[in-house]
Amino acid sequence: MDQNQPEAQTNQTEERKSPKQMEEVLLCCIQIPWTLVVWAACAQPGTTGRRTLCPVLHSTSMTERMNTTEIFDGVRFPGFIHTPESLKAACSFQFQDTDILLVTFPKSGTTWMQQVLSLIFCEGHLWPIHNLPTWARMPWIEQISFDSLHSKRNTSWPRLFTSHLNAKGLAPALMKSKAKVVYMARNPKDVLVSFFHFHRIAGFLPNPSSFEDFVDEFLEGTGFFGSWFDHVKGWLSLQKDLTLFFVTYEELHQEPRCTIRKLSEFLGRPLGPKEEDIILEHSSFSFMSQSNIVNYSLLSKEIIDQSEVKFFRKGVVGNWREYFTPELNEKFNAVYQSKMGDSGLCLPWTMD
Repeated sequence: MDQNQPEAQTNQTEERKSPKQMEEVLLCCIQIPWTLVVWAACAQPGTTGRRTLCPVLHSTSMTERMNTTEIFDGVRFPGFIHTPESLKAACSFQFQDTDILLVTFPKSGTTWMQQVLSLIFCEGHLWPIHNLPTWARMPWIEQISFDSLHSKRNTSWPRLFTSHLNAKGLAPALMKSKAKVVYMARNPKDVLVSFFHFHRIAGFLPNPSSFEDFVDEFLEGTGFFGSWFDHVKGWLSLQKDLTLFFVTYEELHQEPRCTIRKLSEFLGRPLGPKEEDIILEHSSFSFMSQSNIVNYSLLSKEIIDQSEVKFFRKGVVGNWREYFTPELNEKFNAVYQSKMGDSGLCLPWTMD
C-alpha cells in the first residue's frame, strides 16, 4: 500500500498539542486492562507521596486459569490471559483508520517498541505516561484484559494497540481499515532463548523440561503462540496489502536514532533532534530495566517471578551463541533454510 496516499498523512498536517493536551489525548487512547488486574493507587516507599499503579489478581477464577491452555485455530495460547471469546473478538475487531497496531511474535522486542511508540506520540515527554505501564498504554487486543468499550471510543487521534496474533487470524479485520501496522521481528534464535527464559519466570506458562526440548517445540511450531516461521512470513507477505512498517530488533539495537526517525515519519509524527534524544534515553535498556512501569515488576510473583531471572535479561544481539551447541545450531539452520529459504525476505541477521 502506498504510504504517501493522503489518508496516511493526516497526522502530518495537524497542529501540535500542548503537553497538557497530549496527556488528555494519550489517556483517551489508552485502554486500561481492568479484567486481568485491579489497579490500586498507592504511594511507593522512598517517594514523597508519588502515586503509582499496583496490580493485584482480580479473583480466584483468574488464578485457576494459570495452568489453562486455549487452542485457537490450531495455535496454543496461555489461558490466563486469553479465552476463546477474547481471541474471536480480536479477529473481528473494528479497526479505525487512525489506529496504530504493533504486531510481534513474543520476545521479539515488544515491550521495547511499546515504549518507543508511546514516547513518539508523547513527543518524548515522559510525564504523561509515567504512571502507566506499557501493557496499559498499548494493550493486546486478543487478551481478556482488553476493554472493548474503551477500544470503540471514536477519536481522530490514533489508538495504540498490540497483538501477537498471526496474519491469518487478524489481517482480514485490518484490511477493512487504513490502520497502520508496525511489525517487529527478531533473529529467531534470540527469540527462542528469550522465550525459554520467559517460560521460566511466567507463572502462566509451563516450565521447560530442557533447552533441547524447547528448541524442538519451537522448530515444530507446537509451542505457545504457534510457529515463528509462519508468523513472520504471514505478516511480511502482506506488506503490499497493509500500511505496514517492517522493523527488526537488530535495526533498533544497532541504529536506534535512524530507526526511531523512520518510525516517526511513518506514523506522521516527525521529531526534532531534542525529542529524539529524549526518546533514545527513555527507551534505552538501562532506563527500561530500572523502570517499574516497563520492566513488569509491578506484577505479583505469581504472574511473573523475577527473583532469579529478570524480564529485561540481556538486551543484546546474538545471545543465542551462549546456548546453542554446534549440533543444535546445525539442526536449527536446516529447519530455518527449509522454511525460510524460498520466502524471498531480506532479513538482517546471521544464522552462524
